Amino acid sequence: MANDITFSISTTRFDEDYAPADTSRVTTNFANLARGEHRQQNLRNALSMIDRRFNDLASDDNPTGDRYRVELDIVSVQLQFTDGADDEHIPVIEVLDVHVVDTVTGERHRGIVGNNFSSYLRDYDFSVVLPAANASGSGFTVPDDFGILHGKLFQHFLDSDAYRERFPQSPVICISVSTSRTYRRTGVVHPVLGIEYEQDSFSMTDEYFAKMGLQARYFMPRGSVAPFAFYFRGDLLGDYTDLQLIGTISTMETFQKIYRPEVYNAVTPAGAVYRPTLDQPDFVRTGIDYDREERSQLAVTQGRYAEEHFVKPHRLVLDQWAAAYAAPVR
Repeated sequence: MANDITFSISTTRFDEDYAPADTSRVTTNFANLARGEHRQQNLRNALSMIDRRFNDLASDDNPTGDRYRVELDIVSVQLQFTDGADDEHIPVIEVLDVHVVDTVTGERHRGIVGNNFSSYLRDYDFSVVLPAANASGSGFTVPDDFGILHGKLFQHFLDSDAYRERFPQSPVICISVSTSRTYRRTGVVHPVLGIEYEQDSFSMTDEYFAKMGLQARYFMPRGSVAPFAFYFRGDLLGDYTDLQLIGTISTMETFQKIYRPEVYNAVTPAGAVYRPTLDQPDFVRTGIDYDREERSQLAVTQGRYAEEHFVKPHRLVLDQWAAAYAAPVR
């Protein structure tokens, strides 16, 4: 179709020597760790935490506790309009991709892409569009078209040649559960994902990810103290190996312990009924520097950047494309 949209992908190794590129999103959580006076120690400690947690969860075939090593790549996605009028490659998404190295056999296992999902357009939606819709203070409201463009672009990316040529499986996005919802155990226990929870109603984040073609389930893995939200296509329990799921859990639990220690490094584990809170006083800090307040402030800056450099200059083309794009039924 005219004004079609294509994507390109580049990758950067995320290790203790990682330094954010000038083009990297400043609100990306892994980039936040790689800034400041203690950047290299932050990265070294975080990566060590990931390896320890992976080996702990993979203990059945790991008697020495150090068999596996996790390697992470930052996947940066650029969008391009193919009408020939503009050669600009616009940065839109960054995620982490996981690989697992078996240090005993030397085998490399592909993990799951999707960790630490971040998006310029999502920052625009939540930091620009939503506040503008509620500026009058007359009651909270969500615009009717909130998240639709983002959802269609994301699904278009997953169905693109760029994604399919690089990744054989759909992504899994693992994030913190919502502090505005209550979670209850279902009685289901998965050997890797752990205890399943369900929530009392969909959160705004759940609805936003649903527009991206993703459904949600909530699990608290063995040794964790709070459930995680897993967003996925297909069958979370059947489409991935144990090692792949462990890679996602170990990576995101580490980041969440750093980002939200009140929830994920709390002293008391979640019970049968659980309401997460950032006001929990009984928790342990990881000792890894992370400025959560700065992250929130930068989200606004990043949203404004997306508005100025992506949404406004390409509004007409984006609207035409979104109107013509029929998201696949799954």
